[in-house]
Amino acid sequence: MTSNWGFPDFDDHEGIHLFTDPASGLKAVVAIHSTKLGPAAGGVRFWHYADSDRAITDALRLSRGMSFKNAMAGLELGGGKGVVLAPEPGAVITTEQLEAFGRAVESLGGRYVTAEDVGMSEARMKVIAGQTRYVSGLPVASGAAGGDPGPYTAHGVYLGVVAAAKRGLGATDMKGVRVAVQGLGSVGGGLARLLARDGAVLTLADVDAARAEAMAAELGATVVPAESILTQDVDLVSPNALGAVLTETSISQIRAKVIAGGANNQLAVREDGQRVHDRGILYAPDYVINAGGIINVGLEYLGHGDEAEVMARIARIPERLEQVWTESAASGAPASEVADRIARGLIGRA
Repeated sequence: MTSNWGFPDFDDHEGIHLFTDPASGLKAVVAIHSTKLGPAAGGVRFWHYADSDRAITDALRLSRGMSFKNAMAGLELGGGKGVVLAPEPGAVITTEQLEAFGRAVESLGGRYVTAEDVGMSEARMKVIAGQTRYVSGLPVASGAAGGDPGPYTAHGVYLGVVAAAKRGLGATDMKGVRVAVQGLGSVGGGLARLLARDGAVLTLADVDAARAEAMAAELGATVVPAESILTQDVDLVSPNALGAVLTETSISQIRAKVIAGGANNQLAVREDGQRVHDRGILYAPDYVINAGGIINVGLEYLGHGDEAEVMARIARIPERLEQVWTESAASGAPASEVADRIARGLIGRA
């Protein structure tokens, strides 16, 4: 019988590594879920947590999601995730902490490959790369695979949203489709611009109210408070902020017929996938729709192809979603469970 070590999200992870560096103040977690298909790839985020257990839980959930995401994207990569704990909200990671994290990654000998995530940037990844070769998402020449994963994630999510609107709403295009976008960072903001170009009717929200107001002015959209974005009277809700936003309470209040967005780990608990399904809401599993960024940095690290190959692989995201939705419709199982089952088979954990 497998122990979960007191963490319900422990899923036979191959390793959980805890790092401290007193000189820089670094406190970090690297979770490696699977290396069945290749080195465990996944970004590192800099974030403030209420306690270290929550940071470990986040790393466990995110690394499992990366295993499934990389498998569903057809990449020769396993799944891992790094979390650097911020001492307080709004803190900025220091150069010394970045270097210490790079040394921590190097100490794992290539079992984990890091990349950019929340609170990081290309410039910060370059600092990490000064201490380890096991890093991706670095600045690259025009036309090459790699660089900032955000725009590639946004493009893939956009393609998935269009596919979800077609499947769940019968929409032949996005003109007039009412979309609520939660989170307007690199992914959510990029998605909003692409949808506005297509004539979608947008309602926007972000914890940074000024950013939401500025983007609404740019795109001719409506702004609502962040806490009410999921319950708007719209056709499609797109979560693009942090995870665990789909809870028993929030799901019961959603009025949209479709949920499709780029945030990781949108379901607070596994049972929430069934709750979404029971309400008749079409759900795009997050790690399927948001694979564009890892496809980009993964191919960069593996040295497989150029930007054209990256875009060709991202273009197949709607096909993978259709596979999940078709099987869900045929079996009656929630899309979240179907996607997990397919991904587990791919990494040898069926």
